[in-house]
Amino acid sequence: MSSSPDRSGAPDATAAPVALITGGGSGIGAAVARRLLDAGYRVTVTGRGEQRLRAFAAELGDPEGLSTVVGSTSDYDHVRSAVDRTLKEYGRLDTVVANAGIATHDSVAEGDPSGWTDMVLTNVLGPALLVRASIDALKETRGRIVLIGSVAGFVPTPGNIYGATKWAVTGLAENTRRQVTEWGVGVTLIAPGRVETPFWDGYGSLPPGHLLTADQIADSVVWAIRQPEGVDINTVVVRPVGQPN
Repeated sequence: MSSSPDRSGAPDATAAPVALITGGGSGIGAAVARRLLDAGYRVTVTGRGEQRLRAFAAELGDPEGLSTVVGSTSDYDHVRSAVDRTLKEYGRLDTVVANAGIATHDSVAEGDPSGWTDMVLTNVLGPALLVRASIDALKETRGRIVLIGSVAGFVPTPGNIYGATKWAVTGLAENTRRQVTEWGVGVTLIAPGRVETPFWDGYGSLPPGHLLTADQIADSVVWAIRQPEGVDINTVVVRPVGQPN
């Protein structure tokens, strides 16, 4: 059952918590959505592909507590609409997870610049827009912002444009934390190493060695989200054993 704010405009404190996840139709985002639904959350997932979102919802049996919204994370009107629809449907917003991201898998000196704009807008602008669109609602619930970064945002590799976008996300997480902590809002950066997800489809093959699963990263996300009130987990770097960088 959907809830609504009380007459004072505050969210119903007795209602089940609500999360909004960008890029939630597959990979890490989908794994986080499944974990949170199992934990009793109501969840909105966004993505560019309507068919993928429909397939994800159907896979879960179209649960009442799941909403899907088609849109681009780099378009503020789309992001604002997803937040507004979530609030209208569920009456509150406790957590946002900026998960949507893409990689061109090329280098600054030898790559194809035609794909870089979309990557930078999705990976860097997208999380910032989600923070801006959701912060008023998160102030009301004293909620949490989760940014999905990458080990590539801590360890430079030769010519890695994708890594540069994730360095920006690393900075965005701390910059955001320093502003919103006074409002009671937490910020967590989850920085995975190599994970077996559709992220590697554009690369042509999975990287060598042991890989983490999307479910293992989702466990870290949910652990950070479900910390006791007053505890702010800020940075979690998760690598598979055997990944040296």
